[in-house]
Amino acid sequence: MTSPQRAPGGFPVVGVIGGGQLARMCAGPAAELSITLSVLSEAPDAAAAQVVPHSPVGDHTDVDDVLDFARHCDVVTFDHEHVPPAVLEALVSSGVALHPTPEALRFAQDKLAMRERLTTIGVACPRWARARTAAEVEDFAEQVGWPVVAKTPRGGYDGKGVRVIGSAAEVADWLDQVGAPGALHDGVLLEEKVDFVRELAVLIARSPSNQAAAWPVVETVQTDGICTEVLAPAPGLDPDLAAVATEAGLRIAEELGVTGVFAVEMFEVRDPGSGAAAYVVNELAMRPHNSGHWSMDGAVTGQFEQHLRAVLDLPLGAPTPRAPWTVMANVLGGDYPDLYPAYRHIMARDPALKVHLYGKAVRPGRKIGHVTVSGTDLDDLRERARHAADYLAGVITE
Repeated sequence: MTSPQRAPGGFPVVGVIGGGQLARMCAGPAAELSITLSVLSEAPDAAAAQVVPHSPVGDHTDVDDVLDFARHCDVVTFDHEHVPPAVLEALVSSGVALHPTPEALRFAQDKLAMRERLTTIGVACPRWARARTAAEVEDFAEQVGWPVVAKTPRGGYDGKGVRVIGSAAEVADWLDQVGAPGALHDGVLLEEKVDFVRELAVLIARSPSNQAAAWPVVETVQTDGICTEVLAPAPGLDPDLAAVATEAGLRIAEELGVTGVFAVEMFEVRDPGSGAAAYVVNELAMRPHNSGHWSMDGAVTGQFEQHLRAVLDLPLGAPTPRAPWTVMANVLGGDYPDLYPAYRHIMARDPALKVHLYGKAVRPGRKIGHVTVSGTDLDDLRERARHAADYLAGVITE
């Protein structure tokens, strides 16, 4: 692979494994920071390859491809969490600076490991168990009641690899794969079905020198397992819960040794004894995250700039909001592949709106972009963001 063009003045090269939208959204902040970005892309037309000049094509599962790419970089980070452990180990052995480290990344790649670790450090989680047999599924359900949430420990995202089951027979095909190479080698993760008030997310940045920063806790709205809207900050959130949830995020970062930006997805629940607002952790994401896209336009330091700062061990920026409210709405693909006319329309209709499209071909239900809008009237912001996202998707045409 050719080497990227370094900026004069001794500025570093940050390599990103994976050419998706998260790598793409690092391009602007990298330019502003005078940092050269290099992306190992899946294809010449990958989302990031369209905007990052140095985007060699390679396979993130191929040790030789990844090592060849990394030798031109000062630091390597990730667009996704699917780089195999053997490849990560080869990078470490070759002396590459990886952020997050393989030790931390493991807890996003393996949900069973994540549950075990969070339980050990005293972070609130749903009741859970590992199941290798139908009898173990039935035993867990006797403790927590049906239905039960079953998850593949590896490989799931956006609702994939998750089932809400009413009997062990509904995961019989998963149990048949236990012990074989793959996502279910170590068993099925079972969790109680949480009766929650709403979903929250805590976004944290931590540098190798242990500086940390936290954005306000946000509310995430899910539709069919996909996040469709983020409200920043979470409206009506009990200040005590906001403080406790943020402390939990910072503690996870410290205890798991996370470097870079990462997200803690949570359920807001009611304490069964006191009725007070509380949380349980649902998932971890060891990378910039959909729940933090609002910060690109709504915070002094957006998550992608902060991620670059963190992995380079630069001083972190202020995560302070720029306005009382910011609403982010995801744009999902619809039946209209030609986005540009709709793009022009929503920009003209709402000049304060920010539109971020990912350069992806339109497919129904696929995340192809997001919009953000900030201000003082939350209801108005939600309507404007939703209208723009729906117009781009072709849900509405006026």
